[in-house]
Amino acid sequence: MPLPSQTPEWLIEHGIGEKRALLIENGDILAAKIQWPGELTAGQQTFAKLTSKPAGKRRGVATLDNGTQVLVDHLPAQANEGATIAIRISRAPITERGRLKLAQARCLAVGNRMVDQEMNAGTTQLADPFTISDAVRSFEGGDWEEVWHAASSGNIAFAGGEILCAVTPGMTVIDIDGTAPPRELALAAVPVIAKALRWFDLGGNIGIDFPSLEAKSDRRAVDEALAKALDDWPHERTAMNGFGFVQIVARLEGPSLLHRFATSRTGMCARYAMRVAERAEGIGPALLLTVHPALKAKLKPEWLSELSARKGCEVRIETNPALALEAPSAQILSQ
Repeated sequence: MPLPSQTPEWLIEHGIGEKRALLIENGDILAAKIQWPGELTAGQQTFAKLTSKPAGKRRGVATLDNGTQVLVDHLPAQANEGATIAIRISRAPITERGRLKLAQARCLAVGNRMVDQEMNAGTTQLADPFTISDAVRSFEGGDWEEVWHAASSGNIAFAGGEILCAVTPGMTVIDIDGTAPPRELALAAVPVIAKALRWFDLGGNIGIDFPSLEAKSDRRAVDEALAKALDDWPHERTAMNGFGFVQIVARLEGPSLLHRFATSRTGMCARYAMRVAERAEGIGPALLLTVHPALKAKLKPEWLSELSARKGCEVRIETNPALALEAPSAQILSQ
């Protein structure tokens, strides 16, 4: 008798230097997210000082206590420069090559007071899995590794081909490559694309470059398959054009896993090294973590102190230039 279906559930792993979230259903990974300490997050409410507001406009720039600037919309007429305003973050800041896209927020009220339920009426509270989900000591098996390495490479293979994902300043681009006939290749790529969108926490403008399909019936078949695969994923999209291109627009709440690897690969790999070290098995007086030399400077003293406390032993760091950034190793030393 088959086991009853389980409701999808977000699980949270409180790592060193980051929190990790996986949406699991019947043992399958549906989606993933990462949060780093101190980051602004979508849905977060805070206070800021309105530092710039062009005359007659409802959009301006506010500054948080730590100096972070935020683009704010829905400013009321009585909000003047210098005023304290309550805001809700709608999109976290996103680092791109050569620039920083400021966080975006909505003004909830003018003045230094808490936002009450009446002020929240009519606004959408963004669901944050890091505050509403169950924490686990560690994800099972290689679940996190599977998602992490897929995001690191930007590739996910499937029978007869693979998808290749890359971020650009304008959009995230997904390319399909393989040896199967174009229609078969495009249809086989659809479920893998749907997986990548959720695994990599993608949003904003997304372009999918399918193989060119001359027949309208073939293009329609891919459109229908894509609609079915993304039925429960909020978005808008175009129909496939004659060159095989489909554009998707989805809510963008912060940097995707792909953005993080593109702009802070050593930071991602340093946190992954902490996870590898924390999962080292055995009992002994010391733990040896071996990393690429570029990672050593990224291992913050407070991370190493926390690792030592969690493992109950001394932590030693060695470097090996032959190691890839993505391939740290750790072992418990017996003496």
